[in-house]
Amino acid sequence: MKTNLNILVTNDDGFQSKGIDVLIRVMRQFGSVTAIAPKFPQSGMSMAVSLGGKPVAVETLPSEETVYYASLDGTPASCVKFAIDEVCQSKPDVVVSGINHGYNVASAANYSGTLGAAEEAALNDVPGIGVSLGDMDPDADFSAVEKFFPDIFIKLLERWPKRKGVYYNVNFPNLKAEAIKGIRVGHQGMGHWEGQFEPWTGDDLHPKGGECIYVIKGHFVDDTPAEDDFADHHIIRDGYISITAHNVNNTDFEEIKRIGCLNADFLPS
Repeated sequence: MKTNLNILVTNDDGFQSKGIDVLIRVMRQFGSVTAIAPKFPQSGMSMAVSLGGKPVAVETLPSEETVYYASLDGTPASCVKFAIDEVCQSKPDVVVSGINHGYNVASAANYSGTLGAAEEAALNDVPGIGVSLGDMDPDADFSAVEKFFPDIFIKLLERWPKRKGVYYNVNFPNLKAEAIKGIRVGHQGMGHWEGQFEPWTGDDLHPKGGECIYVIKGHFVDDTPAEDDFADHHIIRDGYISITAHNVNNTDFEEIKRIGCLNADFLPS
């Protein structure tokens, strides 16, 4: 693995989160860190970017641990775009996004702004890794990540594939380091959310006219067989660190083969 890396750090919880502070500290041992994070929390933004000529504000932040640190009034993927286009003299050697407060497993991976940043990195031929811990507490204990992620990071970079589009999703169970059983490489689990929209009962929002106010909550329905021990959310359930490989090319090649016969139906008569 190359030493003295140029590392870009971002997240989706915003620059004020504890998770990004811990991640910056962890990554400093591998090289120079540039950090650009959203000004406001951007959970659930996936790979969304700021388009349509919308002005994007950038504020430089004081930091003794980074080469450059700024907040950007945009999405995590926009942070990566801005860093590559405007800040880094050349493409970073790696983008690490996190440490997210909360899991990004199963269908949550499709919505995740943390992984959206890693995917944006992969789209630009830069290795991207998303890191999450299953603890939503703003003062979460990230000591297990600090202990185990450096070795995971080294091993992933040493084995990084030459083919394009790969990025990795690393999730830590909400356990003390000594309680973690190990690491498992698995696949994205399946599941969906139901009953998400509930009427808002708080008194700090006042509907106007015909408006109705709702809040998104809901509950997760696990669509993965219980015996599938290598679905990412089951790996976490069982007390292991989960590593899943994703790709910007989300073509279902098996389905392409199945419906390939349809090509003949569209031949000119």
